[in-house]
Amino acid sequence: MTGIGAIIIGDEITLGRRTDKHFQKLLEILAARGLVLDWALYIGDDRERLTDTLKRTLASDDIVFSFGGIGNTPDDHTRQAAAAAAGVELKLHADAEREIRARFAEMKFELSDVQLAMGNLPVGSRIIPNPYNRIPGFSLGQHHFVPGFPQMAWPMVEWVLDSYYSSRFHAQPSAEAAILVWKGLEGRLIDLMRRVEADFPGVKVFSLPFLGSQHVERHIELGVRGAPEQVPPAMEVIRRGVVELGFAFDEK
Repeated sequence: MTGIGAIIIGDEITLGRRTDKHFQKLLEILAARGLVLDWALYIGDDRERLTDTLKRTLASDDIVFSFGGIGNTPDDHTRQAAAAAAGVELKLHADAEREIRARFAEMKFELSDVQLAMGNLPVGSRIIPNPYNRIPGFSLGQHHFVPGFPQMAWPMVEWVLDSYYSSRFHAQPSAEAAILVWKGLEGRLIDLMRRVEADFPGVKVFSLPFLGSQHVERHIELGVRGAPEQVPPAMEVIRRGVVELGFAFDEK
């Protein structure tokens, strides 16, 4: 089954110099289209590790968004790693070249070979338009590579989704509901959780324990996620089961 993944690249993230903003924003962009994120990875500026990761993800059917490292400074490795992972060469992409030349012409700056090299993309790539400065990202199969700058990356991700994947939008409607089980113990709730998943195929049961604080008593957020028509009856089973186990609860 095709999933959606994210790869967020950069030493500035893994070393804590900057706080990642892409993960939360990608969740929001996907949710607005009825989609969910299945996995995410953070990787520093390590070409070998990135290449190995992309070899694995390119071999899957997943839709993958990769953030960062597509520039042309010594710590940018994404274009080279993607080409190596796909077993293809980097080559100046005609559409990327057009966009880069147009950008520098607009700015009335002389274009150097180093700057033009940002258009060297893995053979077989398609460009992703960059509405901020026209320096494009690229797609290779179902992998989509965008810059690390949020003001560029986020509209580019939206363009990719709207251009290639609109048929998937809201294809699997989902709903979620939960209760707060006061002084709940996960170990005593496991059988109930398993029973609900067995009786309602496709529904996922989740439990999020809270250990308590000065202001809030220890509790568990216990709920279900799945098809909208299955959530209410599944939650009724949850509520009855919690009471039978002797726990008090409140609606979330």
